[in-house]
Amino acid sequence: MDLIVFDLDGTLLNKSSKISAYTRETLRRLTARGIAYTVATGRALHGAIDILDDHGFLLPQIYKNGVMIWNPELGSYSTSHVLTLDEIGHVADAFTERDVTPFFFTLEPGNKHAAYHPPLRQKAEYKLVKSFERERNLPVRPIAELPADADITNISAIGPDTAINAVAEMIQDEEQLVAYMGIAIEDRRLNWIDIHHHSGSKGGAVESLKQELGFSRVICFGDSDNDLSMFETADEAYAPENAKDSIKAAATAVIGHHDADGIARFLRERFDL
Repeated sequence: MDLIVFDLDGTLLNKSSKISAYTRETLRRLTARGIAYTVATGRALHGAIDILDDHGFLLPQIYKNGVMIWNPELGSYSTSHVLTLDEIGHVADAFTERDVTPFFFTLEPGNKHAAYHPPLRQKAEYKLVKSFERERNLPVRPIAELPADADITNISAIGPDTAINAVAEMIQDEEQLVAYMGIAIEDRRLNWIDIHHHSGSKGGAVESLKQELGFSRVICFGDSDNDLSMFETADEAYAPENAKDSIKAAATAVIGHHDADGIARFLRERFDL
């Protein structure tokens, strides 16, 4: 049996970060045919749950680039790879030395999430806070309010490319950490970076689900660097037209644009829906 795995932003979702009516109907047809599917996203659960609701996403779901696997049937996480105190300290120091504000994302008792930060430094960071609160329903609080019993799942920031690249180079020397980067949508003159534990990757999480659920093959869709590990472990991997060139090069094939229902149109043809 096949397991289909979707990245969300830039892949299954359109430019409005929604599942289109055409894609919604395609998912319904997959369900009717008994074809299994789930998500592997850089988002946290609270940033995706409303989007996925009522679209047949019943299997365990991969969040934070593989750091966490959420089991909707049990209402709990089955897997999580959190950062150690030493790792948190090294990353925080690297950002501080380069005058960049880090955001610490947490998993707290009761499956609650929040983000904590030291004083903000630039206008784009204020935009980032608003997007966390408005679009992803994520509480954002001062670092002084960080609970002692909170686990840190990942650390993110936006800043000048020189500063972000310097932090990324430092991460390369930390074998337990992995970093992903890109252009910040809050200000395209800046870059973003997201850092988490190396054990948490989309590829590792997908392989874990494949074995746990007894699927024989994986077909995945993604558009960015954080999807490469998933591409490597999948039997088939497809990149939408809007994907980064490195992702297209690693893909089985390049298909339609994410804002033109490229994934849904491919699936209808691939499975004769």
